Amino acid sequence: MRTVYRLLLLLTALACFQSVHAAWVSGEEAIMGTRISVQLWHQDKDQGKAAIEAVMEEFRRLDRKLSPYIDSSELSLVNRMASLEPLVISEEFFRLLETSLEYSALTEGAFDITFASIGHRYDYRKGIKPTESLIDRSLPLINHRNIRLDADRGTVFFEKQGVRIDLGGIAKGYAVDRGMQLLQRRGVQHALISAGGDSRLLGDHRGRPWHIGVQAPRDKGNMAAVLPIADSAISTSGDYERFFERDGIRYHHIISPDTGRSADNLQSVTIIGPNATRTDALSTSVFVLGTEKGMALINRLHDVETIIIDKHGKMITSDGLADLTQ
Repeated sequence: MRTVYRLLLLLTALACFQSVHAAWVSGEEAIMGTRISVQLWHQDKDQGKAAIEAVMEEFRRLDRKLSPYIDSSELSLVNRMASLEPLVISEEFFRLLETSLEYSALTEGAFDITFASIGHRYDYRKGIKPTESLIDRSLPLINHRNIRLDADRGTVFFEKQGVRIDLGGIAKGYAVDRGMQLLQRRGVQHALISAGGDSRLLGDHRGRPWHIGVQAPRDKGNMAAVLPIADSAISTSGDYERFFERDGIRYHHIISPDTGRSADNLQSVTIIGPNATRTDALSTSVFVLGTEKGMALINRLHDVETIIIDKHGKMITSDGLADLTQ
């Protein structure tokens, strides 16, 4: 009896210890040109903080690999060398290029990482845009079919001089998914990772759903909708993220592969789906496609939902979100 009593006392003490140290832990940092935030529940606060730092380090690693603004990144090396000869790249980079081309095929070219062949000539901070003649001359460079991947050799080759790629439409979503994988390996069951417009939710908010806001594109202080969701990813692409205006025209970073110019049919697109790589790529794609073609794409897929805000500010939702946004 004494042994059983002591065991009960020990278990009670351990439970009290865990309840004292269990807590929501959060962290925030500027990486990949945006604000990275992590919030999670952990039985040990110090271990929770260590988990957040591991996520941040993963974002830093991917920024060093995928940033077009870091000369030593693998992406920058590819942009410099892949049009000269087939270039051996890392397995991770190869897989990400493969995934990007899969979304190009799925969206019939609306998602196209070669948009950077013209997109790199825009400077949204300084309000600089390429001339109309330069856009027209460079337009043939924007075509995902200019990218050749050789799985046997692990190489990438650009078929035309001047082709450049930018993974801005998928990289942050991929980084969010990588961060969430790290948390899951550490036993975390409730977490939120956000990288600008891309977020992923692990579990719920301990008994109730997470509430994720969709920003009103023309009213920075307000939300167009607030969605109660759990165990999902959500991404928003909008014309208000990086832009400048001139002569009544809004020039923003979501470039239509068909025109080499900013897509101008919508203000924002939000996608809810199973992982952030998918929602990131699809939010960009639907923005380029516009309301009709974009909604047709989402209706063909069975694992995603969308909120579209058109150029007049009207909200259109896929069937599965109708009740949540009313």
